[in-house]
Amino acid sequence: MTITSIMAALLSLFLLLNIVLAGFVVFLERRDAGATWAWLLVLFFVPVAGFVLYLIFGQNLSRKKIFEWKDTNKIGIMEITKYQIELLQKGEFIFNDNRNSQYQDLIYMLLVNDRSVLTQDNHVEIFTDGENKFRSLLSDIKAANDHIHLVYYIIRNDRLGKELLATLTKKANEGVEVKVLYDAMGSRLLPRKFFGPLIEAGGKVSAFFPAILPHLNLQVNYRNHRKLAIIDGEIGYIGGFNIGDEYLGLNKRFGYWRDTHLKISGKAVYAMQTRFILDWNQASSTKISYEDRLFPELEAIGDTDVQIVSSGPDSEWEQIKYGILKLITSAKKYIYIQTPYFIPDASVLDAIKIAALSGVDVRLMIPNKPDHAFVYWATLSNVGELLKTGAKVYIYEKGFIHAKTMVADGKLATVGTANIDVRSFRLNFEVNAFLYDEVLVRELVNIYKDDMKDSRELTLEEYHNRSLLIRFKESLSRLLSPIL
Repeated sequence: MTITSIMAALLSLFLLLNIVLAGFVVFLERRDAGATWAWLLVLFFVPVAGFVLYLIFGQNLSRKKIFEWKDTNKIGIMEITKYQIELLQKGEFIFNDNRNSQYQDLIYMLLVNDRSVLTQDNHVEIFTDGENKFRSLLSDIKAANDHIHLVYYIIRNDRLGKELLATLTKKANEGVEVKVLYDAMGSRLLPRKFFGPLIEAGGKVSAFFPAILPHLNLQVNYRNHRKLAIIDGEIGYIGGFNIGDEYLGLNKRFGYWRDTHLKISGKAVYAMQTRFILDWNQASSTKISYEDRLFPELEAIGDTDVQIVSSGPDSEWEQIKYGILKLITSAKKYIYIQTPYFIPDASVLDAIKIAALSGVDVRLMIPNKPDHAFVYWATLSNVGELLKTGAKVYIYEKGFIHAKTMVADGKLATVGTANIDVRSFRLNFEVNAFLYDEVLVRELVNIYKDDMKDSRELTLEEYHNRSLLIRFKESLSRLLSPIL
């Protein structure tokens, strides 16, 4: 058999596989129409490369049970969820702040689709600056007595990364249980030996979806984008900051790094702890079993109502997206949004447009520079849709804005790891805090207004006057945005 005939046979095989995959995408995979058409175009117009791309980026995890913990029943999540649902159905749920009873539909939905228990005894502190956030986190780590659980999408081998490692190693040497989970894709530049001192001290480290072979990871498209820190089961951190010097504003390319992170004390930490354990048990061969010390008795030190909501491609429901949609449709006066990437699907984009056309004051704040160029151009493409409805768009100029925050009417808010984009809604594993507290939410509103002083408003006229090159980049990026 000649080389030519072999190549022809291989090409025929790839074409046949492409046809089979195309049928699989259309008839068996539950994707929205946009993603389906995007994959069909890739498979038919670049048959060989399209086949490889689908194997890497096109897997559907919604039928797989990725996160399991046999001890979940010992925490009582199912019982508490069922109890709260029943009380809400009967109209008998007792709110410590009766003003939050008007959001029963949102609370109920998050209970039903994610078992997101409502806790009403939390104290929440907001961080918008990396220096303050990491000073607080490192201080709490140093004061830890029992355990330290961390999951971060990115951990850098730089000054901050090494300082965190040294602090964790010291605590491990003192006998404190230390567990660190990082995403294999997000932290792909991290040297294998980085965690050596921590492991030698007795700490445990695992990677989420690691590559089976070097530079070959068929799950690279699915990333654990969560950022959580749980200290002694009493304190939890959640938000947008990863571990690296750029998050301290030390990267010249980005300059000042503007993000939003929360420090939570209260029973919402139980949900954060559970989320960490589920993630850890998926990634590590050393499983965590239930122990009382992981869920200690907590005294009420605050009165903020919080639901911790997780989502990911392993679920049929898009829990965080549904929560955001409900938050948007509940707004009567205003919606303030901060996100580094604005690539919503049709449902979210339509909800925001309908709100703006209904007279709701819609404001979107995005960066003035890309950290991922392709995603940046797709963001600008969607921005035009909002400007036509009368929504206001602000370009943050002080540095790079990475905050993932949405505020509605000064009463409801969500802060977490999910961007307003298709990747966060469908492909990444994310976690957000939904907040019901007028005092706390007004603080987020004031922070937003302060950020507006460091931003310029993008007008519809300016958008229409953009160059043909920019229009081309936007169009190309938007075409492929369903599978980004």
